[in-house]
Amino acid sequence: MRINVIKPGLATSVQDGGREGYYHLGIPPSGGLDQYSLRMANLLVGNPPDAAVLELTLMGPELQFEADALVALCGARMIPRLDGQPMPLNSVFRVRNGQVLSFGPASAGCRGYLAVAGGIQVPEVLGSRSTYTLGALGGFQGRTLKAGDVIRLGDAARADPREGLSAPDEFVPALAREVTLRMVTGLYIHRLTDDAVSRFFDDTWNVSTEADRIGYRLKGGAPLAFHPRTPPFGAGSDPSNIVDACYPIGSVQVPGGLEPIVLLRDAVSGGGYMTLGTVISTDLDIIAQLQPHHRVRFVPVTLEQALGARQAQRQKLEQLSQRLSAV
Repeated sequence: MRINVIKPGLATSVQDGGREGYYHLGIPPSGGLDQYSLRMANLLVGNPPDAAVLELTLMGPELQFEADALVALCGARMIPRLDGQPMPLNSVFRVRNGQVLSFGPASAGCRGYLAVAGGIQVPEVLGSRSTYTLGALGGFQGRTLKAGDVIRLGDAARADPREGLSAPDEFVPALAREVTLRMVTGLYIHRLTDDAVSRFFDDTWNVSTEADRIGYRLKGGAPLAFHPRTPPFGAGSDPSNIVDACYPIGSVQVPGGLEPIVLLRDAVSGGGYMTLGTVISTDLDIIAQLQPHHRVRFVPVTLEQALGARQAQRQKLEQLSQRLSAV
């Protein structure tokens, strides 16, 4: 079973649950930026939750199927069109051999996740099929899709999908233009003055056009003031510089105290900028759906609250799986 790529879309790539266990070697996890939507799409078509899908960004591809397949699109509101006819989001529908599946531009959200029963079959690299484009690693030849590519599909017989199956509305995430992100404050926030910390959390920030799988740059808030210091050897003169530190996925750095950058699943694993803290893992799904000029505020939470939110999200996906199985 194969899919022919007629048009590639803006930045379409193969992603799965991620490539864990190599970040200490400088290889980021990659994987779907919106893990919840990726897993929901897979559950709908009967795949394992972390199976490989196509991640669509703002403008989706045009795909011709060479065999019948059951598919589902979750995440951004990018209306799928089958031979020009609109199809439902968050639902399983059939594509026949020879039909062309295309997508409208994202009217809400930023990234859609197209799951195909049987999964996307590209070679596993370090245990994952996810694409890391900076390292030309994994996915389809280590890059985003191009016109003329041919994508192979897995065995749908193992998936046992059901045509017409839909995710209940209460499991479909809202895609807001203004969001609040929960953040666990980090080791270096003490470098800011108390007033600067308060202003950071009080301000509303705007997503810039520099927003991709590596990170989102935010603008529009007040510059952040640092406590004066004598720079340690090797740190440099910029007050936001440190000698070196590891960067968790979701960490927030503010070079020069001017524009926060939230590091995402294709980011480097360390460097010389201090970090204010880390956006909790569940809220990284929210960032993934933000478009340029959408608005962001931060709120501090404890580690216990972050772990509770992660557990709640896992339980929600388990409940979704049970609801779909019971239909």
